[in-house]
Amino acid sequence: MTKPTLVILAAGMGSRYGGLKQLYGVGPSEEGIIEYSIYDSIRAGFCKVVFVIRKDIEAPFREKFDGKFGDRIEVAYAFQGMDSYVPADVDHTKREKPWGTTHAMLVAKEVCDEPFAVINADDYYGVKGFQKMAKFLNEEASTTVFSMCGYVLHRTLSDHGTVNRGVAVVTEDHMLKDVNERLKISRDDDGKVSYLGDDEKRHGLKDDDVVSMNFWGFHPSIFATIEAGFAEFSRTNTDDNRAEYLIPELIDGMIKDGSAKVKVLVTDDKWYGVTYQEDKPRVQEAFTKLVADDVYPSPLFS
Repeated sequence: MTKPTLVILAAGMGSRYGGLKQLYGVGPSEEGIIEYSIYDSIRAGFCKVVFVIRKDIEAPFREKFDGKFGDRIEVAYAFQGMDSYVPADVDHTKREKPWGTTHAMLVAKEVCDEPFAVINADDYYGVKGFQKMAKFLNEEASTTVFSMCGYVLHRTLSDHGTVNRGVAVVTEDHMLKDVNERLKISRDDDGKVSYLGDDEKRHGLKDDDVVSMNFWGFHPSIFATIEAGFAEFSRTNTDDNRAEYLIPELIDGMIKDGSAKVKVLVTDDKWYGVTYQEDKPRVQEAFTKLVADDVYPSPLFS
């Protein structure tokens, strides 16, 4: 049986946080969130990790990770550039930012031949999420069946500002029907959770709504679909220098045209992320407790 690969999207700019938050230490021994994801993936049986990064941040990544994991997991790098997989007839010279998460996933094509999971570098997904995803990739992933790890909304909110979340519509047989992007989600003084709609009014959400945190499972056949889709996307958006080709849009299109089904793997793990600078102390406190509770050792890798 081929063991799965973990693809970590780490090329983002981190504009709201104000720095290269992919590598910032939050653990008791200055471990980054990304390291806890790798540790959980190793425990769940993943065989390789692929860092999708920009070429200009290669040096700090290699300094941090080359040789760190020994023989516990294979490490590979893929580079997301403004010109990566862009058709020759598309002018990208005025491009202001990378092409989005689907494009970031595409650049892993050359180093990923196995069923694989995709995550964000700066999100903590929890032990159970990786276990469920590994089981799916080992037993169920196919050319037409993918997966999404779903999180309970109230366990993904920030105490220091609003967040954007993809709220999932899930069928009775645990398949994804739709993902609705909801913006500026927050909890008010009365304890109610809501988002800001296109009408500039607040609309209610349920605490236990299932949301996407960009933790997906795929068969490697998806790369051919992405490459064709990105070529079309880049030609359609030549005049929009900030347009992004996002994974939920890819998934939505495949669900609607019947080319794929997506199984939702719901976990009650608590999500942690440093969306704002003010989130960092709370996240550091959470990892200190996880270490105290023997969920993780400290240092994580020694």
